[in-house]
Amino acid sequence: MTEDVNPKAYPLADPTLTAKIMNLLQQALNYKQLRKGANEATKTLNRSLSEFIVMAADAEPLEILLHLPLLCEDKNVPYVFVRSKQALGRACGVSRPIVACSVTVNEGSQLKSQIITIQQEIEKLLV
Repeated sequence: MTEDVNPKAYPLADPTLTAKIMNLLQQALNYKQLRKGANEATKTLNRSLSEFIVMAADAEPLEILLHLPLLCEDKNVPYVFVRSKQALGRACGVSRPIVACSVTVNEGSQLKSQIITIQQEIEKLLV
């Protein structure tokens, strides 16, 4: 884990926050509150369905998902980078690497409190 991460991948989640995010993504998958891939994440943002966005800092080239932080800031949606697209793919329940995913809004979801906690932790990183 000592390899250099692209400095454009900001904010980068620390290992404990990464673990919490991965755990929440697995639960969101079970509740059908997860959209996988940069295109799907972009759609959820444009439709104002996104709770927060998770992106992989090791995407090659990283520029393929640098439109997402801009959209997130426009829409006031928290976003965060994790180190590994492979780990992100596993957390999203697929065997392929995933460069971005979006946790979507669902009124009355059991995950609401966890989502809010993670949103607050992500916002602390952005300050």
